[in-house]
Amino acid sequence: MTKVTYITQDGLKKLKGELEYLMNVERPRISKQIGEAIEKGDITENAEYDAAKDAQGLLEAKIAGYQNKIAQARIIDETKIDTNQVQILNKVKIRNKKNNTTMQYTIVPESEANLKEGKISVTTPIAQGLIGKKVGDTVDITVPAGIIPFEIIEISL
Repeated sequence: MTKVTYITQDGLKKLKGELEYLMNVERPRISKQIGEAIEKGDITENAEYDAAKDAQGLLEAKIAGYQNKIAQARIIDETKIDTNQVQILNKVKIRNKKNNTTMQYTIVPESEANLKEGKISVTTPIAQGLIGKKVGDTVDITVPAGIIPFEIIEISL
């Protein structure tokens, strides 16, 4: 049974771009390295040939992984997302009630998480605690530092 992965249109476009790069740039480059190593003669004791074949095996595994991810991907319909309660693809502004700091996160599929961009995975403890809540709700979320109360200030797209 295949595991369905939910992804945004942009996330799928990025995956397809990476796959295209691997297939159209990296694969020919490694094939050329293998050809050059073969031209040097006896391949039974040729380190360059062995290294190129190993790189080819790793690349093919990576390509297969991307193809699998793309095959299992299901696009999230962004037009059906509202801001009445927290859900995937919402931007959520929250206030830590312990130290009064505010943060803003976008809740995204696991494959698109990037904390530097303020995108947290839907599977994180913070996102799990926020899903289904509304503006004004206070939620206690267990994080490695303990339990932190957060107030939801704003939900947007």
